[in-house]
Amino acid sequence: MKKYLNIKEASKIIGLKEHVIRYWDSVDPKTNRLRVDGISTKSRAGTRYFNKENLDKLKNLRDLVYENGTNNPSLKLAEKLILKKNNRINTFTENRFSSENSENLNQILKKMREILK
Repeated sequence: MKKYLNIKEASKIIGLKEHVIRYWDSVDPKTNRLRVDGISTKSRAGTRYFNKENLDKLKNLRDLVYENGTNNPSLKLAEKLILKKNNRINTFTENRFSSENSENLNQILKKMREILK
């Protein structure tokens, strides 16, 4: 296996469409941060290259997002990531309609970014 793969080769190995990988690796215009950090290695020209570590991150993310072949809603995914990291029961879904929803979601997204580093 080559040390670095292009997006087409990585897409075939991981089983994701290229546009999905590009989206995960793009900058969120609201926060000006990468959606998921460390998915690819970029050249100065902006070409994405993928090494073994990048492919492992993509596989983990794919497995979390697409469980049993279906796309998980983002709140369910966020809760799953936190539960996996903390190994404890989280009551986020019970409180998701509270006034603290926005703050909880921001904390979850922050933890998701930490997990995927």
